[in-house]
Amino acid sequence: MAPIADSRQQFDEIPTVVGIFSAFGLVFSVSLFAWICCQRKSSKSNKTPPYKFVHVLKGVDIYPENLNSKKKFGADDKSEAKNKSATPKNSLHLDLEKRDLNGNFPKTTTKMQGSTDLENSSPKHFAERKKDSVSPDSLKSITSLSSEDKQDKLGTLFFSLEYNFEKKAFVVNIKEARGLPAMDEQSMTSDPYIKMTILPEKKHKVKTRVLRKTLDPAFDETFTFYGIPYSQIQDLTLHFMVLSFDRFSRDDVIGEVLIPLAGTELSEGRLLMDREIIKRNVRKSSGRGELLVSLCYQSTTNTLTVVVLKARHLPKSDVSGLSDPYVKVNLYHAKKRISKKKTHVKKCTPNAVFNELFVFDIPCEGLDDISIEFLVLDSDRGSRNEVIGRLTLGSSAEGTGGEHWKEICEYPRRQIAKWHMLCDG
Repeated sequence: MAPIADSRQQFDEIPTVVGIFSAFGLVFSVSLFAWICCQRKSSKSNKTPPYKFVHVLKGVDIYPENLNSKKKFGADDKSEAKNKSATPKNSLHLDLEKRDLNGNFPKTTTKMQGSTDLENSSPKHFAERKKDSVSPDSLKSITSLSSEDKQDKLGTLFFSLEYNFEKKAFVVNIKEARGLPAMDEQSMTSDPYIKMTILPEKKHKVKTRVLRKTLDPAFDETFTFYGIPYSQIQDLTLHFMVLSFDRFSRDDVIGEVLIPLAGTELSEGRLLMDREIIKRNVRKSSGRGELLVSLCYQSTTNTLTVVVLKARHLPKSDVSGLSDPYVKVNLYHAKKRISKKKTHVKKCTPNAVFNELFVFDIPCEGLDDISIEFLVLDSDRGSRNEVIGRLTLGSSAEGTGGEHWKEICEYPRRQIAKWHMLCDG
């Protein structure tokens, strides 16, 4: 009986020992977890990263102490305003002396000026050098002239061209733009990006990324176009459109650059180029073209049949002289759009033939509160489609639009077609 009692006593002690070890293990794991959390918290509080999160660009360091913020990403406008207000007039004048014609701060070099440099120097530079001997009135006139020149100039675009004979590819590198005007009047800066199109086919359309709050954007983006024979390079034209991104409305057009490649020799390697950005050649509102439409009101079924037939003499949407038009049809009831349709896109033509029919259900009796709007647009894959012209038909419409609508109401079940002049979009 004694061995049996000893074995029972041993079995009774085992749960006690297991409980003690598990309690010690639980206390150890909780303390270890608390220690790890404290270490992480202290490391996070002590960690002060010396950099800001930015897009990593080709050849650009992300640390701000190595960046020229004015050139790469744009300086902070608030800090610039505080620095300008805090500095005295003399130091501000010395800073202005370092600017060039475009208002930029060039890189500091120890190069001596020769006679050619003196001849190419601007009048403003000479006037500021000899400011002690120049009267205040002459200084005012010089600064006013320089401000007028800045308003007229839209900046300079720098890019390079190259042809890869092994891959039969045309390579365009958009490097940077300098001296862009400020499109945002509040922050006095811009959010620029560039759209590039190869003319005249307009098959190749690309655009750069948007760089925020800078007037000297450094894009450094390379675009490679395959399948373009070297013999056809001379027949092409590059069209650069410089824009400023606007989140709440249509993007602002800063200007454009047109580069005909006739006479350009790319067989010897990469060709570096720079061109002045010029104001965009905006279409005049006098000639928006004409649109032929046919309408028929079915009083029995209370439907309106609309046929978009043709468009002619459409203005060119860009420097290529070719548009890709299509027509958007909107039906309004009491000035509220209730239905919309659109035609197919017709490629590269100012005289488009659509011949497309649409049937709209009229929610009320009669056409008194009904109006219909035709929007002729130019299809563009790279950006928003531009409105070429507009036509409105209804009881309150003026001119041929009102006359056409009156005939539709007077002669139901009859298809009536008319040409209409397009108005500004």
